[in-house]
Amino acid sequence: MDLGNSLSYLNPELIKKIQAEANLKELPRHTEILREGQFIKVIPIVLEGLIKVFTRYEDRELLLYYIQPDESCIMSFSAGIKNEPSTVYAITEEDTVALLLPVDKVAEWMVQYPGINTLFFQQYKQRYSELLDTIHHVLFNRMDERLYKHLKTKTIVRNQNPLKISHQQVADELGTVREVISRVMKKLEKEGLVIQDSDGIKII
Repeated sequence: MDLGNSLSYLNPELIKKIQAEANLKELPRHTEILREGQFIKVIPIVLEGLIKVFTRYEDRELLLYYIQPDESCIMSFSAGIKNEPSTVYAITEEDTVALLLPVDKVAEWMVQYPGINTLFFQQYKQRYSELLDTIHHVLFNRMDERLYKHLKTKTIVRNQNPLKISHQQVADELGTVREVISRVMKKLEKEGLVIQDSDGIKII
C-alpha cells in the first residue's frame, strides 16, 4: 500500500505508521459505512470512489456533503475523537477504496505528528462552508434552483453526465418527496436545462 502520493504532505514516519496500522478496504456501491448512533472505531480516508454523508429525520433525508478522493469525514473524526455517537449517516455513492484509520491511533498521532491535523482541520472550513450553503439553499432558494445546483454538483463529483439516478433518490438527497422532484424536473426540462431519457438525466 503506497500512500506517498495521497498523503505526501505528512511526515514520512507517520505515513509508515499509517501503512502499518490502517486497513485498506474495498467498499461496493451503496454500502452503509456509518449510521446515526454508531460509535466511531475507524476514520475513513477515501482513496478512490465517492461517499455521501447525510442526515435523516423520520422518512426524510438531506445530503450534507460528499467525501471525494484524498478527503476524510470530519463528522466521523469529531465523533471518534470525542467518543461520541455519530449524528450522521454515510453510504458509498460509487465503488470505493478507503483507508480506515483506527481512532485510538489517530488520537496518538495527533500528539506525536501535529501535521496530521492538516488532513482534518483544513476540511472543517470547507465542510462548514458547504453546510451553510446547504442551509441557505433550503431556506431561501426555490426548489428548481436547489435541484439544478444539486444535479450540477452531482455531475462534477461523479464525473458523469447524464446521471443514472432516480427521482426518488434525488428527492431523498434534497429532503423532499418524489412527486415534487418529478414536477420540478419537468419545469427544468421545459426550460432547456435538463434532458431526461433512457440514458438518465443530462444537465445542459
